[in-house]
Amino acid sequence: MSFARCISPAWRLVLLGAGALLAAASASAQVAASASPSNDLSREAVASATYSSSNDLMPAVDSIDPNGIPAAPAPAKPEGGGQYDNKSGEVRGWKNRLSFEFGGGFNVPNSDSSSYADTGANITVGSGLHFSHGLGVLLEYQFIDDGLPSAIVAEAGASGGNIHMWSLTVDPVVNLMPRRATSVYVTGGGGFYRKVTSFTDPQLTEYCYYFCTVGTTNAVVGHFSSNQGGWNVGGGVSHRFAGMYGDGRMAIYAEARYLDVLSPAVVGATPNGLGATTVGADTKLVPVTFGLRF
Repeated sequence: MSFARCISPAWRLVLLGAGALLAAASASAQVAASASPSNDLSREAVASATYSSSNDLMPAVDSIDPNGIPAAPAPAKPEGGGQYDNKSGEVRGWKNRLSFEFGGGFNVPNSDSSSYADTGANITVGSGLHFSHGLGVLLEYQFIDDGLPSAIVAEAGASGGNIHMWSLTVDPVVNLMPRRATSVYVTGGGGFYRKVTSFTDPQLTEYCYYFCTVGTTNAVVGHFSSNQGGWNVGGGVSHRFAGMYGDGRMAIYAEARYLDVLSPAVVGATPNGLGATTVGADTKLVPVTFGLRF
């Protein structure tokens, strides 16, 4: 009797299943063994690439000093010389050619006008262009507020008065030391001037804020005016702020000019019924102005 006939059918099924499992395990081991060499090659390729990348990131031998410290990178040098090229004196770009100013100060009449003009104040604003580092031109607006001498006020029969002048002029500016932060310049020009001479008297006025009260204010009771040309010439000192690279153009300035407003003479005028008043021709002043240009 053979061994296969001695075992029951159930054991036969068990033995067949065990044989199938052993065959499947043997086949899986063969597949894993055949795949392992390619995996090893992949690991070697990754390691090689990583090593190559790390070498690329290392600084060159020439950039390491003898102490083993990498050399510092060279600082970036600004291009174009900024707003001004101090070496050539050239102003670069049309936007950098624009110029602006704002200032204020006081006025003193010269001896010819002291009999019909008093001291006062001025405000000056302007804008223009730089043609080069040492030459520019400005379109200036100036407002002048001067007092009237007591003799003219008494002649008109008023208690006070003032002279208001405003002007629009074209004024070139020549910088005599354009390469220095502190420089001397000359300027001058001419244009349109309007002059208004007013006489005032105190009048009662009601002021109302949170509550109302009555006070006095100087009201204009008579005036005469004229429109004419005029000219000015003078000079000053400016100090330019150097900026980070020596190319700044903002500057403070102090200047004095001789101003001649070609106003006509007024003889025996009776403004608004006031007393007869006489004022000489021309108005000659020396405005002294302090301000900022950029």
